[in-house]
Amino acid sequence: MLSRMDGLQFFDRRQDFTVAWKRLPHWAQSGTVTFITWRTVDSLPAAALERIARERDEMLRRFGIEPDGERHERSFGETPLRRQVSPKLAAQLAKLSPGDKARLNWDLFCVWDCQLDQGAGECVLTRPELSEIVEKSLRHFDGDRYVLTDAVVMPNHVHVFVACVDEDTSRQIQQALGRQGEFWQTEQFDHLVRSLEHFEYFRRYLAENPQKAGLKEGGYRYYSKDL
Repeated sequence: MLSRMDGLQFFDRRQDFTVAWKRLPHWAQSGTVTFITWRTVDSLPAAALERIARERDEMLRRFGIEPDGERHERSFGETPLRRQVSPKLAAQLAKLSPGDKARLNWDLFCVWDCQLDQGAGECVLTRPELSEIVEKSLRHFDGDRYVLTDAVVMPNHVHVFVACVDEDTSRQIQQALGRQGEFWQTEQFDHLVRSLEHFEYFRRYLAENPQKAGLKEGGYRYYSKDL
């Protein structure tokens, strides 16, 4: 059984880690605190993705990088450092310092998350019986397979520290709605936390997200563990 603080280590480049690519890069390091966000399949309509893409291009220009103008990829705009970019853009991104890359990704995440907070899609997770499915799944193995410190279930997305969602939640929620098909978007945003300062910043970000989105009590589900 894991104690409350066991496993709360921060990313260390000197230790082994992996980077796996799908449409987004996913960094992993055993035992490292991870900030994870995933969203429902209907949470970012085409107009929202276009707005994200425009802001992405503006951000790249502020870093002295000329955007490649790609708009063909389904997930465009969700990350500035996606795998399938033009060789010219890839070469420009490679010249950024690790700090600038991290700032660029975080700034874009904030734009992406702001669009999620607009409440597009059905937002069925405002229903307590459905958000409870997500929370129960997250807390089921807390202290056994992982340490869960914080989680907030928003109307169309979820922020969480450390835990990975049980894929079965998609089936359970769709059953409760009387339908079939995908509920969660295939990929999530994840960020390895690099320091105690970053950890505390992310915890505040997660805790304040419902208020920033203008949600009232009962329109979201929040969990935080005393550490």
